[in-house]
Amino acid sequence: MMPQRLLSLTNKVALVTGGAAGIGKASALILAQAGSDVMIADLNLDAAKHTAEEIKKLTGRNIEYVACNILQDDQLVNAVNKTIETFGHIHILVNNAGGGGGGRESPDQISVDTIERDFQLNVFAAWRLCQLVAPHMNKAGDGSIINISSMSSINKSPAMSGYASSKAALNHMVANLAHDFGPNIRINAVGPGAIRTAALEKVLKPEIEKTMLSHTPLQRLGEPEDIARAVLFFASPISSWISGQTLFVNGGGVQTLD
Repeated sequence: MMPQRLLSLTNKVALVTGGAAGIGKASALILAQAGSDVMIADLNLDAAKHTAEEIKKLTGRNIEYVACNILQDDQLVNAVNKTIETFGHIHILVNNAGGGGGGRESPDQISVDTIERDFQLNVFAAWRLCQLVAPHMNKAGDGSIINISSMSSINKSPAMSGYASSKAALNHMVANLAHDFGPNIRINAVGPGAIRTAALEKVLKPEIEKTMLSHTPLQRLGEPEDIARAVLFFASPISSWISGQTLFVNGGGVQTLD
């Protein structure tokens, strides 16, 4: 296979959750640039529409959008159904939407509800979407599922117990589902380090960035595009014999404050 074909997604269809901004938007864009049609699923429907129109203009691909709160099962079902109704197939799932209270989870200040929500956002919704897309991927003959994890899944930090453990569970879920989904479907995870998203920029002060970079060999924070490139790697034929893995994209180090 020629090198350019190893990254080609021609005639593929992708569903990207949380695709309106940040890592999700960068992932949707790079998948479209590689030739895939894309369904952007996001809690913010207006933002999803804007992103879809922007990517369609840039790439000429068929980019659609759907409202999706990943905590609502009927909306997960609807996102998958609309993808199939619109495009006929689904070959790629990027489980990007998630969240939690990382850094604000001191055990004496939160309830078990906070921890439960971490797992609903980062494990249960991802597992459910994997379950929903698997029959369609098997019918198509192949599929690639990419879950967005976090460096917190292997780091050890205060006030992170719920969020970090949910992301660690996601990594292990990926490793196990690889056995359930093979041979037609590959499933992997990407674990970002500190990425310059709107959420990070709200709290990123010069002294915080300096501390983070002191543990980072490549001496810069990540950009959404850095994670999107790893998503493309797992989505495309170049990674055709890789499944059940978590790839950490972190500049060679850790971006913690201690």
